[in-house]
Amino acid sequence: MRLTTPRVKPLQDNELSEEQREIMKPLARNGAVFNIFRSMIHHPVLFKSWLTFANYVLSKRSSISARDREIAILRIGWLCKAEYEWAQHVIIGKAAGISDAEIDRIAEGPEAKGWSAFDAAIVRTADELHKDKIVSDATWKILSGRYNEAQCMDLVFAVGQYNLVSMALNTFGVQLDPGLKGFKK
Repeated sequence: MRLTTPRVKPLQDNELSEEQREIMKPLARNGAVFNIFRSMIHHPVLFKSWLTFANYVLSKRSSISARDREIAILRIGWLCKAEYEWAQHVIIGKAAGISDAEIDRIAEGPEAKGWSAFDAAIVRTADELHKDKIVSDATWKILSGRYNEAQCMDLVFAVGQYNLVSMALNTFGVQLDPGLKGFKK
């Protein structure tokens, strides 16, 4: 973790207002609420607004497959050194069909051996957006060979959403939830 203690302390149940409690209610998984939500709830108006977009990107409403989305999310999380994001999305990515070998390749980048041209373009999309804030013509051509315009847009917004989240997690010092494994040391 980049910060070893939180700057924005995750609120516990007994510290929540009634409004915060209502917002958090649907976010519990197996009786637990993730630290990202417990930290973001400090600002209920922002949190609710952000959740609308975040849920779109992470839901079946997005036009790209869960697997493709998770490759992009994991890569931007890696590039941003967002260990919390990486740890959460390794689990989500595996559930979406990403193998351990592919997770290792995501960390290596788009030139890693074993990628299809299209999967390498997804990884490269995150790299280019992170570095140059634009997807190159060459990468766009590969993406648009399989994706329609809406899917290309959804990929760019997925990378952008998780770049934003990575910046927030790193800055707020959101710590790993119990049971999560961060970057390989």
